[in-house]
Amino acid sequence: MQFQKLSFKNSEGKTLSARLDLPADEKPRAYAIFAHCFTCTKNLNAVVHINRAMAREGIAVLRFDFTGLGESEGDFSETNFSSNVADLQSAAEFLESNYEAPVLLVGHSFGGAAVLQAAGRISSVRAVATIGAPADQTHVLKFLGHTREEIEKKGEADVKLGLKTFKIRKQFFDDIGESAMEKTLQSLSKPLLIFHSPIDSVVEFSNALDIFQRAEQPKSLVSLDQADHLLSSGEDSEYVGAVLAAWAGKYMGLKKEPEKEKDPEDNRTIVRTGRFGYQTEINANGHRFMADEPIAVGGADTGPTPYDLLTAALGACTSMTLRMYADRRSLPLEAVVVRLKHRKVHMADCQDCEKDGRKIDTIDREIELAGPLEEDQKKRLLEIADRCPVHRTLQSRVLVQSRLKESSQP
Repeated sequence: MQFQKLSFKNSEGKTLSARLDLPADEKPRAYAIFAHCFTCTKNLNAVVHINRAMAREGIAVLRFDFTGLGESEGDFSETNFSSNVADLQSAAEFLESNYEAPVLLVGHSFGGAAVLQAAGRISSVRAVATIGAPADQTHVLKFLGHTREEIEKKGEADVKLGLKTFKIRKQFFDDIGESAMEKTLQSLSKPLLIFHSPIDSVVEFSNALDIFQRAEQPKSLVSLDQADHLLSSGEDSEYVGAVLAAWAGKYMGLKKEPEKEKDPEDNRTIVRTGRFGYQTEINANGHRFMADEPIAVGGADTGPTPYDLLTAALGACTSMTLRMYADRRSLPLEAVVVRLKHRKVHMADCQDCEKDGRKIDTIDREIELAGPLEEDQKKRLLEIADRCPVHRTLQSRVLVQSRLKESSQP
């Protein structure tokens, strides 16, 4: 996932730290904003995983630290629910001025409540998604515990939330009490996708049911079986991102490439591997997918290996070539199945190789032909298989010309 490190001003003139997560080709089909959970930051692992999954589908996502949190300026004790909503509006204005107006808002936990409120104030937004969000923003007050009485009496108090201590002032829950979530949901009038875990111990699942019942159609609820509130498991957050991206495509009006005949000479493939691990994003002439390495060699096994892709290319070219030949010759070929396996063998084990002790790459290819073919037709199709373009490329001398690209981007 490519990204740009950014910052923008909120309505109070404070500088908020942000990152814009981008598709590998840096050509987004649409823009979205992600609002993190209460006292969290934009760099929470779940946020990164979700944005990566959406970026694979061509959606650029702006994640930022709310005022007074993470790398953003400001005093957290002076913020409240209303200021979070205002920060989201500032983020949307920044995107519209510098890139493109956001069409999707995604919020996690308290950030989910904020995006529901902000959606009605950002005209470009076409859809909203929440993850583990409370049905009422006053739900966050339960984390104040016994300090709430101290806040009521003294006007402020230090509250330990997780591993950090934050100063909370009375204006924080006074502001929360003034925001009516029920009215917000009834007037949302935008497609809503709700993610929630039935075992969430921080924001109970009943909150998701309340949001679902209050909101108008179209709306959807996805139960995140066995997930915790913070989506600590990468598998859970990747799943959320994948489902979210698929759902968003229906409602966000994602821009599609113009229907035009592609130039065979312009067959560029863009590949990007990030800082950690081997998970690699691939954009092959507009088609997006992943590659990776097996867990045994340090990968995460989230996609085929480079050699898997190599054999897949040969297999696909083989079956397409046979299909094309059979159609032109009116042969009764109903289907082609190609099974391939890549391995390295010593030249001593290769009957057709010079003997010098080295290992060579070998691809075992088994071709299954379905249909009432005669033996001479099968024999001819086997000969044609060896003439497929990828087969010829693999057996020819390939010149790979490499150069470094100068770039100021991280």
